[in-house]
Amino acid sequence: MQLALAAGDLELARSLADEIQSISESLENGHSYYGLWHLLTRVKWLYRTDQAEAGVAIAMDALPRIERMVDRNLLERMKLLAAEGLGRLGRATEGANLMALAVSANPDPPLEMMAEASRVAGRLTAHDDPAAAASHFDRAARILHGVGNLTAHAEIQRDAREAAERTAVLHAVSTGSYDAGTLMVREDPPPHALTDRRPPAAALTERIAALVGLAAHPPLLAAESLSLIADTDASLHARIVATSPDGSHEVRAAVAAADAPAWRDDHPDTIALALGPHRDRQLHLLALPRPTATARATLLAVERLVQTALALARARHQEREQTALWPEPSPEQQLGLVCAAERMMELVKSVRRVAPSNVTVLITGETGVGKELFARALHQASARHDRVFLPFNCTTVPRDIIDSQLFGYRRGAFTGAHEDAPGLIRSAAGGTLFLDEIGEMSWEAQPKLLRFLESGEILPLGETRPQFVDVRIVAATNANLEQLVADGKFREDLYYRLNVIPLNVPPLRERREEIPLLVDHFLDKFSHELQKPLLRVAEETLEYLVLYRWPGNVRQLANEVRRMVAMAEPGAVLMPEHLSSAIAASRRTVPANQRTLEPTEMVMRLDQPLAAATEHLERALIRRALTMCDGKMDEAAKMLGLSRKGLYLKRQRLGIE
Repeated sequence: MQLALAAGDLELARSLADEIQSISESLENGHSYYGLWHLLTRVKWLYRTDQAEAGVAIAMDALPRIERMVDRNLLERMKLLAAEGLGRLGRATEGANLMALAVSANPDPPLEMMAEASRVAGRLTAHDDPAAAASHFDRAARILHGVGNLTAHAEIQRDAREAAERTAVLHAVSTGSYDAGTLMVREDPPPHALTDRRPPAAALTERIAALVGLAAHPPLLAAESLSLIADTDASLHARIVATSPDGSHEVRAAVAAADAPAWRDDHPDTIALALGPHRDRQLHLLALPRPTATARATLLAVERLVQTALALARARHQEREQTALWPEPSPEQQLGLVCAAERMMELVKSVRRVAPSNVTVLITGETGVGKELFARALHQASARHDRVFLPFNCTTVPRDIIDSQLFGYRRGAFTGAHEDAPGLIRSAAGGTLFLDEIGEMSWEAQPKLLRFLESGEILPLGETRPQFVDVRIVAATNANLEQLVADGKFREDLYYRLNVIPLNVPPLRERREEIPLLVDHFLDKFSHELQKPLLRVAEETLEYLVLYRWPGNVRQLANEVRRMVAMAEPGAVLMPEHLSSAIAASRRTVPANQRTLEPTEMVMRLDQPLAAATEHLERALIRRALTMCDGKMDEAAKMLGLSRKGLYLKRQRLGIE
C-alpha cells in the first residue's frame, strides 16, 4: 500500500486498504501493534483521497492507544499526521499546537522525524506564508535526500507543489482572477504573494533551530549552513568541500553572487568552517565575505552558530556514550536498596506498586534484614517523598509513656507536663511514620492507634476534641503477630488493620546471591567513611562470607565489613585472617561420620550402582513425607510432587508400609 501511494496509484492503494482492514479484523490482535502502525499509511491514503476529516478522526482515536504502548516514535508520527490533517481542515492553529507537542516530546529526534516535522510545518504554513512553507519543504527535502530516502523525498516535492497550487488558487479567488467555470487561474500570482511575511527574527529562529538539530550529521549541517549563508547575501562565494585522506578536494555544492569574481583557492579573506567527518572525508564550508564590515560580522555570527551547534552535538554524543557505559541507576538503586535475588526484586516491585497509595503496610522479617530500608523506600517512592520520614522504635520508651509519645499531650494534662507536646504522629504530618517493633506496643496504646488508622484522628492527652492528621503508617516487626494475637498480647482488630499490605523480607541466608553485592556496597561505604582507600576482598574471603549463616542478617554483615575495614591497612587485600573468629571457624572441614546431620540431611555413598542410590533416596524421601503428613497420602503426594496413584505405586515397589 505504501508503494502504491508512492507511485500515485490510488485505486490500488484503495483495494489494498480494504484487504488490510479485512485481515486485521479477522485477527485476534489485529488492532494492536501492527494495526496501529498500519493506521499511519491509512491516514496518508485518506489525505491523498481528500478524506481529511476521516483521516483526522482515525489519527486522534489512535493517539490514546499509542500512548499506552509507550512507543514514542509511533506517537510522534501519528501526532504529526493529525496536525497535518487539522491544517487540511482549515484548523492550522490547532494543528500547529499539536505539532509543537509532538516535537517538544522528543528533544533528540532521528533525521527522518525532523524531515517529517518540517514537512508538516510546510503544510500548516502554506496558506498564511507561502515563502515560510517553501523554506520548511526545502529543509525536509534536503534532509531526506541526505539520508537517501528518495520515496519520502518525492512525497515532499509533491506536497510542496500541492501547497503552491493551493496558495495560487486561494490568491486568485481573493483577487478575482479565478474562473470558477473553467477552474483556471487567469494570471500568475504577483511576486508579493510569495514574500515571507514573518518577522525576520522568526525566520532566523527557525534557521538556528535547524542548525542545532542537524549538527550531528555533517552533510546536512553543511547544506543547511550553505543555504543560510546564501540567504544572508553576505558572501560572494560559498561552497562545501570534502577533503580525502590523500589531500584531494571535491566540491559538493557551491553558490555565488551575481557580481562575484572568479573563485580563488588561495584568497586570503576566505573563511573555513570545519563541519566534521563524513565517511572517509572531512567536510569544510568555505565562504568569501563581501568587502564590508557588515558582511564580515554576519559570517562571523554564522560561524559561531555552527561551532555552538557542533559543541552541542558532541555533548549529546558523550552523554549517550556515558549512559551506555554507566547506565541509569536501577529501580532498586534509586530507592537506596541493594538487591539481586528474585524474591527481593519482586519485593521492590511490590514497594513501587504500593507506594503511591496511603494504605498501611506491615513489614515482617528477622532482626537485621533491612525492614527500615524498605520503609524508607516506600516513603521515597510515594508522593510524600519531599516530606518527613519519622522512624520510631516501640521498644525505646517505657510502655506506660508510649501513649503520650505517639499522640502528644497538652500542657497540664498530667504532673510534669509543663508545655504542649505534639507527639510523633503530628510531627510526621504529611509524611510517613515508621513504627518499628510494633509487637512491643503496650495493650493500652493499641486501641488509640487502631482508631487513628481507621479515622485519621487522634485525641492527645488533655484535649477535648479529636484532631485529623494526614500521616501514612508503615509498621514492622520481627515477632509472630499471629501468635501474639493467639496469646492475647496483641489486638486482633489492630493486627488486621496493620496487615493490609504485608511485605516479608527474607533473611540473608535465603538470598546469598546478594552477599557479594552487599560486601562491595559496604566496602565502598566504609572505605570512604574510615578513609581506607583501595581495599579489596579476596575471593577466598568472599567464599567464607557467602557460606556463613548470618544469624544477624544484613546488619551483622555490615558490622563485619566495617570491622575488617577498620583493622586493615589502606590498599590491603582483605584475607580470611581479617575475618572474626566465628566466621573463620565456620568453614572448618568436618568428616561426615563426625558431623551431626540436620533433620533434612542424609549421607549417601557414591561407590554403589545408580539404581541402588536412587532407591535409597526415594525410600528416604517417601518415609519422611509420610511421617510429616501423619500418613495422609494426599498431603504426602503433594509434598513430593506426585499424584496419589504415583505415590501408591512407588510404595508398592519399595515395600513401604
